[in-house]
Amino acid sequence: MSTYAILGCGSVGHIVAEELVDDGKDVLILDKDDSRVEALRDQDLNAQQQDISEGEVADAVSDRDVILILASDVDANKAAVSAIRDHGGDQFIVVRASDPVSEDELKDLGADIVINPSTVIADSALRTLESGELEYKARQLADILTETDETLAILTHDNPDPDSIASAVALQMIAREYDLEADILYRGDIGHQENRAFVNLLGIELTSREESPPLSEYGAVALVDHMKSGDFEGNVDVDIFIDHFEPDEGIDAAFMDVRPNVSSTSTILTKYIQEFDLSPSQAVATALLYGIRAETLDFKRDTTPADLTAAAYLYPFANHDTLEQVESPSMSPETLDVLAEAIQNREVQGSHLVSNAGFIRDRDALTQAASHLLNLEGITTTAVFGIADDKIYLAARSKDIRMNIGKVLQDAFQGIGEAGGHSTQGSVEIPLGIFTGIETSENNRDTLLSLTEEAVRRKLFQAMGVEGASSTTTGESANGN
Repeated sequence: MSTYAILGCGSVGHIVAEELVDDGKDVLILDKDDSRVEALRDQDLNAQQQDISEGEVADAVSDRDVILILASDVDANKAAVSAIRDHGGDQFIVVRASDPVSEDELKDLGADIVINPSTVIADSALRTLESGELEYKARQLADILTETDETLAILTHDNPDPDSIASAVALQMIAREYDLEADILYRGDIGHQENRAFVNLLGIELTSREESPPLSEYGAVALVDHMKSGDFEGNVDVDIFIDHFEPDEGIDAAFMDVRPNVSSTSTILTKYIQEFDLSPSQAVATALLYGIRAETLDFKRDTTPADLTAAAYLYPFANHDTLEQVESPSMSPETLDVLAEAIQNREVQGSHLVSNAGFIRDRDALTQAASHLLNLEGITTTAVFGIADDKIYLAARSKDIRMNIGKVLQDAFQGIGEAGGHSTQGSVEIPLGIFTGIETSENNRDTLLSLTEEAVRRKLFQAMGVEGASSTTTGESANGN
């Protein structure tokens, strides 16, 4: 067991000494004030009179493993550190500073850890503020859930990903704790094979907006990981908005929690589960853990301490066999064909890759192709497009922190197609006839593909800011043939 010495036993040193002794540690206290030493001995503490600014202090603590120098007199603390290090002492030294300047000086003298009380107090105040704010927000959320009589509508973003779905599932669980039923609604498709496996294996119930009642018939509307409000029939008000991205448009919700300082909305909902003192079901915990992992690329992208602590909390509740199945779904023949075509037809300019998958049957395969191509060496942004049902569909992915790929797509195709997304992913739908000016027919498919390919590539590279860069083109289709 390590032995300890506390040099300078004012109010801070006294508290530390009592905590260590209560933990059964061997503690020696040195202080120059005789009356203070006597008072400490009366409390059955091992205290000795010693001026810590004098060189003899090194001999007094030579048999100690850990030395805490906690006097309010920073000059005395510097002298004590110097004496111990000059004496050849290799003990672990923790010392108190008074400001950033003395902090640097004490480190130069050989202290292992320097504590600046101002910084410690500020950090503690911020942690207390964060905890108090979460408690306040939780009360607000609970009030809305309690006051809602009819079913709650929880909207994900279009073509929802794991983070959006998991966040919705968590809010649904919290709502049920307040005897409020909730429907999870989405537009578009559950695309990526991993996403479909995620929903199916966890038994998550999602309802397409086309099959759900109008939002005006719900008691309240919540947007989770939604990014922006969209158009709501009947001018329905948003009651709850929770996201880790700032909305592009102003949202006047009764309850808002936007935290760009975390990397996933699943992290935010996990904090609410903890604040409400709820135990997540295995399905909810697995969903949230996967949502965090997917959004941070398994903790390799923009991961914050809050994401890590949320994941650590969820870990023992989650079903890891299910996670493994979700992360390793089988690839359909259609997806394999689209990926092969995208690899063959890729064009690279700088670190940006654009590819044409041709005529496709499963547009969701574009998303997977864009994700797989992002793993190519030197590539930071991918965009894969194809034609289906008289429309051009495009999926993009990016790990370039300087680029918001969702905004890039909106700028590139504004006025001719529907584009959406955020910093790491985006999608576009463009009516084929509008884009080319040619009416679609069976006889002009190849012509349309050629025109589409040239125009889409040009617009994308221009929007990415790499037009005219040196490029590498692979495959016949990439040349428009």
